[in-house]
Amino acid sequence: MPFVSRSNEGAIDGVFEQLQEGNAEDFLSDDNPELVAFLNTPIKVSSVSARQFRLMLRRSGLLEQVKAWVAQQDGETQDAFEYSGTFVKDSPMMTAGFQAMGFTTQQIDAFFMAAAQL
Repeated sequence: MPFVSRSNEGAIDGVFEQLQEGNAEDFLSDDNPELVAFLNTPIKVSSVSARQFRLMLRRSGLLEQVKAWVAQQDGETQDAFEYSGTFVKDSPMMTAGFQAMGFTTQQIDAFFMAAAQL
């Protein structure tokens, strides 16, 4: 079974094939630079579960601030925050919320990357 090894920064350290005996064997060579470049592209997270999103808000100390912002929004936004199973980074609600919180694009990406790990 193939698997990818990544560094803490998200760069791919290697792509390996898991053998029956439990050893890993490198099967990606440097003969295909386009594939290596593609695999070393940092992963962008475009959505997370509601659980991941709320846990990240709590761990960041933002949950109460976000709840206060949501309470001032229209009913659809309040329902979306309360009942969505997934939070999509580029949705209008998320864009407005992150803008209201003063997040940069890089901070939004980092928030979603961290939330995806929870």
